[in-house]
Amino acid sequence: MANEVILIREHGPKRQQLPEEVASYVREMIISGAVRPGDFLRLEPIAEAVGVSNTPVREGLLALRSQGFVQMVPRRGFVVAPFSPQDVRDLFWAQAQLAGELAARAAKNMTPELIAKLETNLAAYEKALAEGDEDGVAQLGYAFHREINLATDSHRLALLLGSIARQLPNRFYATIEGRAAETRDEHPLLLDALRQHDSRKARTRMEKHILGGADHLIEILDQRGLWADDKESAS
Repeated sequence: MANEVILIREHGPKRQQLPEEVASYVREMIISGAVRPGDFLRLEPIAEAVGVSNTPVREGLLALRSQGFVQMVPRRGFVVAPFSPQDVRDLFWAQAQLAGELAARAAKNMTPELIAKLETNLAAYEKALAEGDEDGVAQLGYAFHREINLATDSHRLALLLGSIARQLPNRFYATIEGRAAETRDEHPLLLDALRQHDSRKARTRMEKHILGGADHLIEILDQRGLWADDKESAS
């Protein structure tokens, strides 16, 4: 029998959120394993946790329904949809393909000014990681990739990547234990390929960097027992 879940926002003051921000909040709960497939998502507790009315919560959940994260049960409400390891891999694979292409294009457009920006970012990332600044780590990781995407002058492709990336909560992945340290090692390798204007190497390293997150996330979610019921059913 499905459980009814009350979501509690654990950080930051309450403030008005757009439906997209509500969707991001609930999506992070789903992907992190805080709520499980079959759990019902009541509007009122989510609205209270995020600090909004029921209307943007409903709109946010409808957006998640179109993305396959939740389902609507007639006369009962929204329920978390099944979420498999292959779903995780598919999301990372799609992101890796687009990010790899953008990195390859960016390698052709690198200027000394852009290289300097990325070098400054790496230094700040190292400092934030050493200080345990999780918010800073997340923001700087996002900024590093954003600078690369902007360098391509490929607006539509970057928008497509953004639509996929929004399904992979940036804050959650940036703060997974061990992953931030891997990023510290991988971003300099990416920068080295960009500095050399080596499109092939930039593509390969970006794809590897993105795909590495999939296996790490699957391992973490498996340890949390997200797919324990599936294993019991199969045995």
